[in-house]
Amino acid sequence: MSEFRDLLLRGLKPLQIELDHRQIERLLAYHQMLVKWNKAYNLTAVRDPAEMITRHLIDSLSVLPWIGEGRLLDVGSGPGLPGIPLAICRPDLQVTTLDSNGKKTRFQVQVKAELGLDNLTVINGRVEAVDAEPFDMVISRAFASIADMLNLSGHLAADQGVFLAMKGLYPDAEIEQMPAGFTLRETHRLELPDTDGERHLLILGRA
Repeated sequence: MSEFRDLLLRGLKPLQIELDHRQIERLLAYHQMLVKWNKAYNLTAVRDPAEMITRHLIDSLSVLPWIGEGRLLDVGSGPGLPGIPLAICRPDLQVTTLDSNGKKTRFQVQVKAELGLDNLTVINGRVEAVDAEPFDMVISRAFASIADMLNLSGHLAADQGVFLAMKGLYPDAEIEQMPAGFTLRETHRLELPDTDGERHLLILGRA
């Protein structure tokens, strides 16, 4: 456990993210559950526990500086990424995670119960079928192309809401195919330690 704690703290340092002891312990408890459940339920293709710290936890938390106030929807959340790490580190934020895979949402419900995440809501369903009060932010880490993200989840964002798309290489082609009525507001290159390849955060809104 201490090696994973060291790895987590080392990864957070360059991101200049300050977390308290309880948040660190909850992140490590979530990581432990992910490692355990993944053996039986195949929740993520990443098998190595150390890699899960860098490729899942640190990667999810790298967007924290751009997460605003209010309600956040994590579309295509899988085992709760980035939604659960964000809910742990921003207890003031109301986080809803959405995934159509029942195994993955059952895991998330278990995490919510074991870690006492009162600010987390888990929905099992397809994004186009969800009928909910509009969200201030809609985030997606590995869900779909930008066009699909906006077309499928556009109805779930408030008029002034933003869409946060977490991407690898800068997605020039996806931006060109962005549906009408939306605009790219900001782009941020995410500098992640111990991670190969580029990571970008694109912030989009209604035109």
